[in-house]
Amino acid sequence: MSGWTLDQVAQHSSPESCWVIIQNRVYDVTEFLPEHPGGAKIILKYAGRDATAAYVPIHPPDALQKNLPPAKHLGPLSAEASQTLTSDQNRRKKTKDEQRVEEAARKKPSLARILSLGDIEVVARQTLSSKAKAYYTSASDDEITHDENARAFSRFFFNARVMRPVARCDPSTRILGFNSSIPIFVSGAALAKLGHPDGEANITRGAAQTGIIQMVSSNASLSYSNIMDAAVSSQTLFFQLYKHANDTIAAQRVREVDALGYKAIFLTVDAIVAGNRERDIRNPWELEDEEKGAPTYWSENDASEKEVDGMGTAGALIANDDRDMTWEKTIPWLRGVTKLPIVIKGIQCIEDAVLAVEAGVDGILLSNHGGRQLEYSLPPMEVLYRLRQKCPDIFDKVEVYIDGGINRGTDVIKALCLGARAVGLGRPFLYAQSAYGAPGVVKAVQILRREIVTAMRLIGASTVDDLRPEMVERVDWQPRLPAKL
Repeated sequence: MSGWTLDQVAQHSSPESCWVIIQNRVYDVTEFLPEHPGGAKIILKYAGRDATAAYVPIHPPDALQKNLPPAKHLGPLSAEASQTLTSDQNRRKKTKDEQRVEEAARKKPSLARILSLGDIEVVARQTLSSKAKAYYTSASDDEITHDENARAFSRFFFNARVMRPVARCDPSTRILGFNSSIPIFVSGAALAKLGHPDGEANITRGAAQTGIIQMVSSNASLSYSNIMDAAVSSQTLFFQLYKHANDTIAAQRVREVDALGYKAIFLTVDAIVAGNRERDIRNPWELEDEEKGAPTYWSENDASEKEVDGMGTAGALIANDDRDMTWEKTIPWLRGVTKLPIVIKGIQCIEDAVLAVEAGVDGILLSNHGGRQLEYSLPPMEVLYRLRQKCPDIFDKVEVYIDGGINRGTDVIKALCLGARAVGLGRPFLYAQSAYGAPGVVKAVQILRREIVTAMRLIGASTVDDLRPEMVERVDWQPRLPAKL
């Protein structure tokens, strides 16, 4: 057979027989409909036709091979059908959002004029698609926790020491025994291809050039092997594990990344269900109204009892994750699957930090998922402070990290003074790679390095080992903060 025609594919557009086209190849996804984490509805929207534009930005290239039996890979389109799709795509009128993105991309400033992570975020918000911006920026409920993560750092001030030799200042450290040029790492974040076609590979390349460590999400939009292929031989990559409810599937994922050369497993425990990210959920309606030039109004025919689809872009990513993890069961299971260091990502209170240590893990990452999960969870910086005050011995037993709300080098130094080994940044690197690709990631690290070294010198520390708890003080008043972006 020379290939499928568009008419042949179009005949399979129902739940009983559902075919889709992805990158000029045809797939029978009928039996997969009830298993799709995002539900059958999203697939049926493209039944019998081309789903490439919707599929590619949020799925790694090997997703079909991993999730669809070979018999359901029906083969290529005919040359004529492929040409027709290409012609249709070329003739398609660009949406208003696409036109906005192209115009903003033409006007983005030179990297030489970028001075802060905030500058990068401004450019990214202007150049990202509406869908990408909604997903990257969204947080749970009223987004109070997201804002407080950053504001928490403003409650800590330095007791700077002077007259100390800091001409030679070394901000390097080791994370789980692996070298890092500065005490930061890329915290796991999904779907980088929403912001840039090269996605997570941009972060990998930028991290290689600057000597920092990247944590790769289970929900990356490139395959784990694609990302490792983008790395240099000496580069360290960690893996953020969202544990599947099926232990066999979960173990297969862990063994895959272990074999590929990832150096640690960060088990994520604070995202067993999706947070209520209304900005992300609302975005398709806003795009629809923008495109037609008018809002959608209520009518008496509306089904008031109809439940809103609260999945958003993110909900489907964790639909099959394990909601019954325990200290007694899950950590021994993971130890039985891999010999890699294990870090628990998502510790939000002292009690769980203690339990993690008792479970024998190698590290804990204090995190509330960037404010994207439980609204009113404590800012990680506050949890770190409480841990230092009430359980200082924990810092001698495991490595402690935090993420969420870090925007400046001074934020990094405050966390290190209180005992954090390093801090993670997620959104800033998504913004950097989205706006400027790998050079944007390099620029972000350069900015952080400059700010970290400046703060270290001004506080009187020539190495990260010189940073001590007495160098920071928590205050009970609030400084005046600049307006949000």
